[in-house]
Amino acid sequence: MPPQYALLIIDVQRDFCSGGALEVPSGDQVIPPLNRMIERAGARGESIYASRDWHPPTTRHFKDFGGAWPVHCVAGSPGAEFHPGLALPATATIVTTGDTQDSEGYSAFEGKTPAGTPLAEDLKARGVERLYVGGLATDYCVRHSVLDALKAGFKVTLLTDAVRGVEVQPGDSARALAEMKTAGADFRVTTEVLED
Repeated sequence: MPPQYALLIIDVQRDFCSGGALEVPSGDQVIPPLNRMIERAGARGESIYASRDWHPPTTRHFKDFGGAWPVHCVAGSPGAEFHPGLALPATATIVTTGDTQDSEGYSAFEGKTPAGTPLAEDLKARGVERLYVGGLATDYCVRHSVLDALKAGFKVTLLTDAVRGVEVQPGDSARALAEMKTAGADFRVTTEVLED
């Protein structure tokens, strides 16, 4: 049986895109390559997952309560919605993260599906062996998700043209990329994958 692949899209939500509460510079640029990967996955019958920050109004994740970040992606708010340009199909599995007061929610692997199943468990139940990963932001949620995926035994291809970083400190994204590569992630651009 050939290896099973899945596409994992990280946090492409309004608050992380242009004009959002925690805007990732050039974050909108991940959408066209991700849409091409969504189309590819759909044509091949591969699973598509999309993680989302879904914070309560009061959480230690936010500056007002001792955290590092401005208020963003509050559950049910317009800013927590997926970017309208992201062509997620109705069949995509939504993975919710950061939905408790004590959760940072940096990794999609901390999240659960609508059925309450942890992401790793759901992937393994579908026989997924390799993940294609893109989204926001390179130096936080993408980094944590990729590292957790590798620890959980999945092979990971990071879509380098479909990620952008916050860059709280200059060089954060480059350091995150180096860490992911050292941990075992493959790097490809989406055009290479689409030619397979």
